[in-house]
Amino acid sequence: MPRAALVSIHARVEGTEPSTWEDLSLVQLWGPRYSAYVVAARDIAVFSLGRRPVDAKGQRVAEDLAARLHAFLSGRRMTYEEAARGLGEHHQRLKYAAPTGTVMIRWDGAQQPTIWTVPPPNVDPRDARLELARRYLHVFGPTTPEAFARWAGITPLLGTAAFDALRRSLTPVRTPIGHAWILARDEPTFRAGAGSAASARLIPSGDAYFLLQGADRELLVPDADHRRALWTPRVWPGAILVDGEVVGTWRRADATVTLQPWRRISRAARDAVEAEAESLPLPGISARIIVRWDD
Repeated sequence: MPRAALVSIHARVEGTEPSTWEDLSLVQLWGPRYSAYVVAARDIAVFSLGRRPVDAKGQRVAEDLAARLHAFLSGRRMTYEEAARGLGEHHQRLKYAAPTGTVMIRWDGAQQPTIWTVPPPNVDPRDARLELARRYLHVFGPTTPEAFARWAGITPLLGTAAFDALRRSLTPVRTPIGHAWILARDEPTFRAGAGSAASARLIPSGDAYFLLQGADRELLVPDADHRRALWTPRVWPGAILVDGEVVGTWRRADATVTLQPWRRISRAARDAVEAEAESLPLPGISARIIVRWDD
């Protein structure tokens, strides 16, 4: 979600401000698995056309919805529920037009997103899908074509085809959970010694750092009880990182940040986590951030 994306940016980029997520270099769209994503404006095609269906029925649904939505909006912006009523569709169906690259959204907080249409990107969908696979490999590798397909919300056949097309630029690797692939150009980074980690970071729900499935989760969080606390059946909490290790979860309600550590944390680490929480660039929050430890 856009507000979560702001916290993700803050965890990685110095000088992040409450308005950073609205920078003109960024856009919002329904991306992988039709979730709301904030991406670089230049990457619209990657995160939309990269997921375009290849079957005739899927293409017809996407193109038909996109054409009808474009004609109905006629340059206007409105909530997706209003637009859906105008088309006689359920509002969730409008997401199926997103892989055409013509539907943009703006989702501020818990309110319904505003949507509008733009011209389609002048990019071949296959090229966009291969670039999407490269992005996934770079961020989530070592990984597999099956994992890529699940993340992107495309068929396993398309995931396998993308990895096959990239095969010359991939390197096979062995991991504690099986064979996988990385981008060949990323091999030096994997072989390099571990650098110093930030003393504390608060990673929001849905962040790519722990957007994992299956056995990949065991590598990040070995303890089963802790995995259940982080990857809940409903809305995930955020993750507390201390020196690069996930040590607990956190949630926010308005200006109050509640921290739930899984183990005893040193005073210095607690101070670093509290400082990180107090520095969160939260739009619409003028009060001082209150930090509560639930341990």
